[in-house]
Amino acid sequence: MRVALLAHEKFPDDAKTAVGVLRYADFDVAAVLDRDLAGDRVSDHLAGVADAPIVAGMDELDEPVDALLIGIAPIGGGFDESWRPDVRAAIERGADVVAGLHYFLSEDEEFASLAAEHNVDLRDVRKPDEDLTVAEGVSGDVSAEVVLTVGTDCSTGKMTSSIEMMEAATARGEDAAFVPTGQTGIMIADWGHPIDRVVSDFTAGAVEDMIVERGDDHDYLFVEGQGSINPPAYSSVTLGILHGAMPDKLVLTHNVGQEVVHGYEDFALPDLDTVVDLYEDVAAPVHETEVVAGMINTSSIESDEKAREAVEAYSAAIGVPATDPVRFGAEEVLDAIL
Repeated sequence: MRVALLAHEKFPDDAKTAVGVLRYADFDVAAVLDRDLAGDRVSDHLAGVADAPIVAGMDELDEPVDALLIGIAPIGGGFDESWRPDVRAAIERGADVVAGLHYFLSEDEEFASLAAEHNVDLRDVRKPDEDLTVAEGVSGDVSAEVVLTVGTDCSTGKMTSSIEMMEAATARGEDAAFVPTGQTGIMIADWGHPIDRVVSDFTAGAVEDMIVERGDDHDYLFVEGQGSINPPAYSSVTLGILHGAMPDKLVLTHNVGQEVVHGYEDFALPDLDTVVDLYEDVAAPVHETEVVAGMINTSSIESDEKAREAVEAYSAAIGVPATDPVRFGAEEVLDAIL
C-alpha cells in the first residue's frame, strides 16, 4: 500500500506514529507531510528507514496514494484543526484516511460526508470492538512465553522494543509474534485492540483476548506495553495490560537522562530500582513475573561510545542486561529474554 504520513511540525521527534510506520510497516511511503520541513527528505532527519520526500501538504503530491496516515499521537489524542485541509484533500483524491486518535474521523460530519461521496474509508484504529468484556484470568494458561514491555514513562520505546525483540527472536529461528496494544502497533501489524480506548472494566479482558487468540500458535509473544505505572496519567492502562497479559517476563524501557514525567514535569520519575520493584510487586497478585532485561533510548547521545556507557549504567541500575535495540540491536540481550 502506498501512503503519505501526516506529521506537521512534529517530525521526527514528536511524531512517533510516523516514525514507527517508517521503521516497521510494510508500506510504500510516498511522502511525509510537515510544513516546517518541506523540501527536506526523511534521511535528513532519521537514519535506518526508507527515504522519502517531506512536503508541505497533500497538494504537493504528484502521484496518487492509497491512504493518508495521521502520524502524530498527541497527549489526549485530539485532532488539530490545521490538519483538516490535508485530510479533506486526501479524501477528495480518493485516498483512505487512517488515524489513531481519540477523535474519530468517521464521526466528523464533514469527513464522513466527503468519504461517502468519494467512496473511501475512514479507519479509526482507536475505535475498540464492541464485544469486549472482562478478563477470565486465563492468559497464564497459553503455551507461549509472554514477554511484556513496561516503561518508566510513556514514549520510552515499548512498541519499538517489542518489535525489535520479536524480529531478533525470529531471526534466531524462534516462533515469535508481536501483540499490538496501541494505535501505531495496530497500524503496523494490522490487528489488535487499542487498549487505551477500551472501557476500563474491559482493559484486561481485551489484552487477554489477544493473548488467547495467538498464545497457542507461537512459542513467544512480545506484548506492546502502554504508558507507565507511576505517572499521574495512563497508569490504569498500564495496570490493565500488566494483569491482562499475565506476562512471564518483563522488559523495562527508559529514555536516557529522563528525570521527570513527560507532560507532567512537576512529577519526578522514581529511581530505576524502585520502578523495577513496583512492576514486579503490582503484577505478583495476579501472576508472578520479573524484569529480565532493559531497553534504553540513547538517540539523544551522538557518540556510540557514550551511548554504550549509558547502556552499561542503565544495566547496572536495574540489575539486568540492557541495550538500545535500535542502535545496538535486541540480539545483545535476547538470551536473557528467551
